[in-house]
Amino acid sequence: MPAPIRLRELIRTIRTARTQAEEREMIQKECAAIRSSFREEDNTYRCRNVAKLLYMHMLGYPAHFGQLECLKLIASQKFTDKRIGYLGAMLLLDERQDVHLLMTNCIKNDLNHSTQYVQGLALCTLGCMGSSEMCRDLAGEVEKLLKTSNSYLRKKAALCAVHVIRKVPELMEMFLPATKNLLNEKNHGVLHTSVVLLTEMCERSPDMLAHFRKVSLVPQLVRILKNLIMSGYSPEHDVSGISDPFLQVRILRLLRILGRNDDDSSEAMNDILAQVATNTETSKNVGNAILYETVLTIMDIKSESGLRVLAINILGRFLLNNDKNIRYVALTSLLKTVQTDHNAVQRHRSTIVDCLKDLDVSIKRRAMELSFALVNGNNVRGMMKELLYFLDSCEPEFKADCASGIFLAAEKYAPSKRWHIDTIMRVLTTAGSYVRDDAVPNLIQLITNSVEMHAYTVQRLYKAILGDYSQQPLVQVASWCIGEYGDLLVSGQCEEEEPIQVTEDEVLDILESVLISNMSASVTRGYALTAIMKLSTRFTCTVNRIKKVVSIYGSSIDVELQQRAVEYNALFKKYDHMRPALLERMPVMEKVTTNGPTEIVQTNGETEPAVLETKPPPSGLQPASEANDLLDLLGGSDITPVIPTAPTSKPAFAGGELLDLLGDLNLTGSPVSAPAPQIAQPPFLLDGLPSQPLFNDIAAGIPSITAYNKNGLKIDFTFERSNTNPSVTVITIQASNSTELDMTDFVFQAAVPKTFQLQLLSPSSSVIPAFNSGTITQVIKVLNPQKQQLRMRIKLTYNHKGSAMQDLAEVNNFPPQSWQ
Repeated sequence: MPAPIRLRELIRTIRTARTQAEEREMIQKECAAIRSSFREEDNTYRCRNVAKLLYMHMLGYPAHFGQLECLKLIASQKFTDKRIGYLGAMLLLDERQDVHLLMTNCIKNDLNHSTQYVQGLALCTLGCMGSSEMCRDLAGEVEKLLKTSNSYLRKKAALCAVHVIRKVPELMEMFLPATKNLLNEKNHGVLHTSVVLLTEMCERSPDMLAHFRKVSLVPQLVRILKNLIMSGYSPEHDVSGISDPFLQVRILRLLRILGRNDDDSSEAMNDILAQVATNTETSKNVGNAILYETVLTIMDIKSESGLRVLAINILGRFLLNNDKNIRYVALTSLLKTVQTDHNAVQRHRSTIVDCLKDLDVSIKRRAMELSFALVNGNNVRGMMKELLYFLDSCEPEFKADCASGIFLAAEKYAPSKRWHIDTIMRVLTTAGSYVRDDAVPNLIQLITNSVEMHAYTVQRLYKAILGDYSQQPLVQVASWCIGEYGDLLVSGQCEEEEPIQVTEDEVLDILESVLISNMSASVTRGYALTAIMKLSTRFTCTVNRIKKVVSIYGSSIDVELQQRAVEYNALFKKYDHMRPALLERMPVMEKVTTNGPTEIVQTNGETEPAVLETKPPPSGLQPASEANDLLDLLGGSDITPVIPTAPTSKPAFAGGELLDLLGDLNLTGSPVSAPAPQIAQPPFLLDGLPSQPLFNDIAAGIPSITAYNKNGLKIDFTFERSNTNPSVTVITIQASNSTELDMTDFVFQAAVPKTFQLQLLSPSSSVIPAFNSGTITQVIKVLNPQKQQLRMRIKLTYNHKGSAMQDLAEVNNFPPQSWQ
């Protein structure tokens, strides 16, 4: 058989292929020749054939049929054969194939070989693809080589030991004695691999970390780092004028691990970190890499305040760098540190705001997030001006997040209500179609609560939507405000700016234009139609026109509009005497956070919990006919109310405060002659309807518990028992946040044993306000038919201080009354 072509010739031939098919044909032809040679046990050219096979493997072609040939080369006595054999084993084999176990004996023999280069090949292969079984069998040989005086073998043995520890962590203690003298080595390769080994041990074992802190590892590392900084030019280790930056970076990472949450270690490394930060050249990327690692170390350990300011100033210099990657890294690092060192980061505010104008979208996003984190009561006007300018010019993918951030910042730091309203209106005008869903109701609530700003706001909104209905949220808010405060718009009673002269017909023209505009969504048309209906009680000269508009939409193809129009027509025709009361101006709305199972009810500007308390009956009662009229409007009397209750020991009056809200209407049609007697159980809103209370008063005897209290997050459980099914326990979770920053994207998950059934209802929000200023509530229903002791595992995920947090916890301290 003729001699096979050399690897160099094969590469040259493959490169001449003009098409993929031609290359594939050449590869298949050569693979066939290699297979024939393998079958004939051709020892002369086995090494050459395996080398060619590895090249084909690198090109992406299958080469698995050469695995056994690699083992034969490893068993050869020639170094050239072993080198190709071990290389092939690293490329073609892994621990998923049983073939690799056949190498164990060969590697063991080569680890004890008299030639250091053969030993090095064996160490490299074991460190690359050794399985846990191989690592257990060969760890002893690796540990011996780690103690040898040959630096060439020691550096390879150290990296091999890292692989052994990753595969079999329990063998870590075997290498502990060998680590004592590793850092005394002069060879930089040994030092580098030794630091990698020590880092791996510290990261994987808290016991090892405590041990290395006790044996004064930090002073050794400080000494090595100081020698690197102060040493003169060394051509062997110099990279762009810096002595062995790779070793410096590794040492800084290990110092970060050793100094985290440890005062003594942090104190020992403060001086050297300051020296590295001030003496490292920043003109080249190598120096920037070292400075970045220094900054991360300073921020992660318990460093001095002056050192932290120095680190943030380094990041500030990074923001001025021409390299986009360096600017991005600086913004990301500042975003992580802004919560702990807010004032130091504020000094670089102008540079951060300039990054909003960067062409790179990644830098823009980080700069936007950091800008929002820097907003406070002192700079809110200036920062909002910059962010509104950014919102006006940024790409569409940024507008939603930017608008949400401006809403939150304005709500938190607004210097005045007028500024707050102007800012949100500017956002709606600029990026109205990108704002989140709750922007419209939030702005409506803000406007409603700003009583003195009603005339100014409705005038601004009226001018904002003249001829432009493209920003749907803005049109919705404007329609609502015109419907509520149209009389103020027409009267021209605006003190904040020059009033405009508007007639009733001009106002109706605008709302009718919204109704017929092709850009108006169904929801927007609903706002406009309701606004027109409200104006029937605020305008005096255009009531007939309003009736005509409403009647037209009684036959609209939009079901929502049609239903509204039919109901409004019924108000005009049948219940005209009730129309002024039903369409009266909205009261001031208050934001109230629910507390446990007690539901908050908005009542004419007064917030009352739905717990029914003893109260004297009102003296004035409305006629029963009006009550029946109200039921007719609601679509009949087949309504089953659900009254949320809370644990209370007070007797409850049958009318209670809920009935007082409706003027003690007798909803069944029978006359009301006297107050109902006091009973110990909450009554029902509709006396004549068969219903049962949702929860039993047995809840009064079930104590609440604290299920979780960690890192400022506290979760309390309160309990109620279902009256319709005694096996169902209703748990209301209440999450509060005592830290100085909001917790966002909060998700609560729970799991119970298989003998239980669990249902999680939707939470009240996903943001837990800081400083215990509000809570999130969520209801859990647990079915426990066998009355077994309740156990629960909970999982919490949320974002806090720019980091994603996650935690698991067991809850086993449920009171017996909750499950017995």
